[in-house]
Amino acid sequence: MSLITDDSNTRVRLLNAAGEIFAERGFRAATIRDICERAKANIAAAHYHFGDKAELYLAVLKWCSTEALKKYPPTLDLPATAPAAEQLHAFVRSFLFRIADKGRPEWYGRLMAHEVAEPTAAMNVLIDEVFRPLLERLEVIIRELTGLTDARIVQACIRSVIGQCLHYYHARPVIQRLDPTQTFEPADLDQIAQHITKFSLAGLREYRQ
Repeated sequence: MSLITDDSNTRVRLLNAAGEIFAERGFRAATIRDICERAKANIAAAHYHFGDKAELYLAVLKWCSTEALKKYPPTLDLPATAPAAEQLHAFVRSFLFRIADKGRPEWYGRLMAHEVAEPTAAMNVLIDEVFRPLLERLEVIIRELTGLTDARIVQACIRSVIGQCLHYYHARPVIQRLDPTQTFEPADLDQIAQHITKFSLAGLREYRQ
């Protein structure tokens, strides 16, 4: 499934085809020629819209990330004055809905797996423009909940929260085999978000004490 379905648009077709090819072969093995063939576009069009393969690859990664953030923003439209515990729940819930979104292209997870296994220059851009702002928001929430000033402990708390969320994504096939009732439909995701929030708050309270 593609996030964008207007196949009359050459740029759209290139993004969709590039996502599929990069997910199948990784950045290094993919070629502009193969991407253009799948997109039914000429190579000149790819260079016109994206410049080169590296720019096209970055565009695909940023496109998927920014579209997901638009759909499920980390605040979930909570006011800035909302209690930190509510902000943590919104952050966790939005994170889970982004990574489990059935409207997201099925190749996105494989594409990110390639990027994590063999990072390219695009990783630095994603960190600066997508991941770091998200983690900085979570850092503010955790500092407010705990009063912690030790940056290393704060970072450990951040990773603990994120790690719980990612577990449900990466271990999903195992979880569903162990517990067939877990369908990862919205109701399940809401329940998981509530659990992760409650579990995390309990641990964070220990630091407050």
